[in-house]
Amino acid sequence: MSAAETTSSMVLKEGELEKRSDNLLQFWKRKTCVLTPDSLSIYPDAQKKSKGKELKLQAIKKVDCVERTGKFVYFTIVTTDNKEIDFRCMDEDGCWNAVITMALIDFQNRKAIQDFKSRQESDNASPGHQDRHMARAP
Repeated sequence: MSAAETTSSMVLKEGELEKRSDNLLQFWKRKTCVLTPDSLSIYPDAQKKSKGKELKLQAIKKVDCVERTGKFVYFTIVTTDNKEIDFRCMDEDGCWNAVITMALIDFQNRKAIQDFKSRQESDNASPGHQDRHMARAP
C-alpha cells in the first residue's frame, strides 16, 4: 500500500451531519459523513449502503460562517466554484467545522510541498541549471 493510499483511507472523523437541501424548501437532512485527509464523503444512510457524494478537499475553498445557536453549530463549505453547502451538527458532536478546516489546511500544505518539490525537480532537470548557480558565485 502506497503512502497516498494510506492517507486517503485514513478516517479523520466519521458521524452525523445535517445538510441543508438545495431545493426551495431547504429542509435539513441527516447524513452520515466520513472525513479523510483528501475528501468528505456524504452518505444518505448510516450504513453507507447507498452511494455517497464525495467532496474532494481540492474542491473546497474554505469553511465559512461558523455560528453556534442553541444546540447546533452551523457552517458553510464554500467550493472553488463558489457553491455554498450548508451544514449543521449537534454541539456535543465535536467541532466538525474545525476538523474539516484542519484537514483542508493539511491538504493545502501537502499540495504546496508537492508543488514545490515538482518545481525543484523541473528546475534541476532544465539545461543550464548548473550554469545559473555558478554565475551567482563570487
